[in-house]
Amino acid sequence: MMKRQPMSGTLGIPGLALVLVAMWAPGEPPMLRAPVAAASIASPRAQTTAEVVRVPITGTIELGVAPFVARALSEAAAAGAPAVILDLDTPGGRVDAAWKIIDDLRDSEVPVYAYVNRRALSAGAMIALAADRIYMRPGSTMGAATPVTGQGEKASEKMVSAMRSEFRALAEERGLDPRIAEAMVDESVEVPGVSEAGKLLTLTTEEATELGVADGEVRDLLDLLEVVGQPAAAVRELQPNWAEAVVRFLTNPAVAPLLLSLGFLGVLVEVRTPSFGVAGAVGLGALAAFFGAHHLVHLAGLEEILLFGAGVVLIALEVLVIPGFGIAGILGTGAVLAAAVLGMVGQFPTFDQVFNAAGLVALSIILVGVTGWALMRRLPRTSRLQGLFLRDSTSRETGYISSPPREDLVGQVGVTTTDLRPAGVARVGDERIHVVTEGPWLEAGTPVRVLEVGSSRVVVRRAGQTPETPASEDRDN
Repeated sequence: MMKRQPMSGTLGIPGLALVLVAMWAPGEPPMLRAPVAAASIASPRAQTTAEVVRVPITGTIELGVAPFVARALSEAAAAGAPAVILDLDTPGGRVDAAWKIIDDLRDSEVPVYAYVNRRALSAGAMIALAADRIYMRPGSTMGAATPVTGQGEKASEKMVSAMRSEFRALAEERGLDPRIAEAMVDESVEVPGVSEAGKLLTLTTEEATELGVADGEVRDLLDLLEVVGQPAAAVRELQPNWAEAVVRFLTNPAVAPLLLSLGFLGVLVEVRTPSFGVAGAVGLGALAAFFGAHHLVHLAGLEEILLFGAGVVLIALEVLVIPGFGIAGILGTGAVLAAAVLGMVGQFPTFDQVFNAAGLVALSIILVGVTGWALMRRLPRTSRLQGLFLRDSTSRETGYISSPPREDLVGQVGVTTTDLRPAGVARVGDERIHVVTEGPWLEAGTPVRVLEVGSSRVVVRRAGQTPETPASEDRDN
């Protein structure tokens, strides 16, 4: 003992120097850092100041859950949290939303622990398998991940194969038997001693722990913190903020058709009125909310938004510039409808997803038709709302005249603003009027004179031309 004291005192100064160098030199071997790191972890002060982030995932997994989880992981990494706990109690939900969450979990800079708090079924089981470790509360279940359609029927073999491969890959990452994970998706997969062919695999807490799918059984959150080595850590629970809650509401399958209906109805009313007003603002706001919310959850990309904008422009050209309803109107309508359908499906949509999205768009169109018909049929003519649809006339400044005859226009001279083939638009005085030429087709910019005004049309002729004057001779003048 006496001989070791000088040796210990002699080596104490160089050893302290090595520790200081290890603390300040980032390039030193990790073995020199280990004592310092262990001391900091064991420090009661370090444990009490650490905040474990708890992220509850309850109910149906919808599109708005993915941005919430992504934000939680980002905030946890920025705050230097020692761990993130996913508190799972879900029957499943959308597969595309679960895929986005899984990608974020794999890229997480903070260890993520899944806490199956009663249920992690379907997409919830896939999220749990993507975590670093899985702990289950007594009496909980995990599995039953066969993908189904919106009608509750089993999805196509293509979708089942994709889910089966995803579960197998997650099991391989965790060092588990891939067949156990596949049996959660496909009932045809048999695992001797675990699952029979023809029966979908759903594991209880005890079964999952025995098979190694779950890393342990914990009674509650405090027990979980003890198991993961954070017994004295504070827990900070994150909840969806107001923006994420609004996005989840707007992307709900029951709300999306109402937004489309309101948007289409507002645009329809605006087309029938001479100036931009409340109806157009409400319609555009509803459509902006629809596409904006679906863009935030990575369903509607820039392509869908540009496609919708192009459709609106084509429809506007058809209404304001090109007389009648032709190719521009058809293409514009098709572009708007296609953008709405594509805005509700994922990057790799299945036939069922496209069919369901098309059904929602068709439902919105039906709602628009029924609502418009009811407004025009049932509201009194003195109603200001019905006036949007059945207005008899407007001022000269707004540039729109309906069916009442205008004898005061007869004999006046104007200029065509579009080609008359034979119908088009001409400006007479301060008014833009839909007219029809009596004689040959006329180009835009041609002076015309109003011949007669009927209940549904205004007939014009090239100015200076008489019935006895050929069109070629009038052009020479």
